Amino acid sequence: MLNDIVHNATVVRQLADQGAVFVKDLADVPIGSNLLFSAHGVPPTAWQQGRQRNLNILDATCPLVEKVHIEARRFADEDRHIILIGERGHDEVTGTVGQAPDRFSVVFNEADVDALEIADESNVAYLTQTTLSVDDSNRVIAALRRRFPHIQGPPSDDICYATQNRQAAMRELALKADLVLTVGDQNSANSSRLASIAGEMGVSSHLIESAADIQRDWLEGVETVLITSGASAPESLVREVIDFLQSIEPCDVEEFEIVIEDVRFSLPVLLRH
Repeated sequence: MLNDIVHNATVVRQLADQGAVFVKDLADVPIGSNLLFSAHGVPPTAWQQGRQRNLNILDATCPLVEKVHIEARRFADEDRHIILIGERGHDEVTGTVGQAPDRFSVVFNEADVDALEIADESNVAYLTQTTLSVDDSNRVIAALRRRFPHIQGPPSDDICYATQNRQAAMRELALKADLVLTVGDQNSANSSRLASIAGEMGVSSHLIESAADIQRDWLEGVETVLITSGASAPESLVREVIDFLQSIEPCDVEEFEIVIEDVRFSLPVLLRH
């Protein structure tokens, strides 16, 4: 697998235990091997290198990320300069910028927007990393629209529906709790954003990778704990957190469904065959 399949150490470790080999460089993949691209997507150069090495490629790019790639290529064909709102160095950002590397600028906040230097400010477009905070992205988009009144955006929001739904649930439920625990990897962008929302609302909040990260002093004086998880965190880790809290003292567990998720994605073509 090129890069971590998702940004969750438990998932990666479980796959490695089953025999998956994770690499950062395609040169480390033996010629003729099976290769899986991660959910974050890759630039076209990765496909070219894979074919040169006669690799059997399985593409696990998230369809929502592929949507951004398609938009990037369309804007590039229109000869626009593209501004990507995202984190420099993130696997997804690397894959998106790679669609048209000579046409991209990457910004993360409003200060980055102010510092942009673009030759033709009348022919600009923007795209968004799929795992960002909706509120943060909206602030940056507003700054872009102020700076570039004619800027073009994607026909629909780029932020992942699962990311948006979790953030909406956090905003609705956080103030009902004394403590918020977000289960997710420290390297997961959407998990980090989720945990920060509760903190910004004034609620005690911690990002944990598993129940082992919970400190007993966090629970002192706490009657209600809100548990949520990043989009890439397996359900088993959430269940372990619940079991841990129930092992300390009896407690009631109530599930909330703020948004019904009914989106389904197909397996990669080669796996369907």
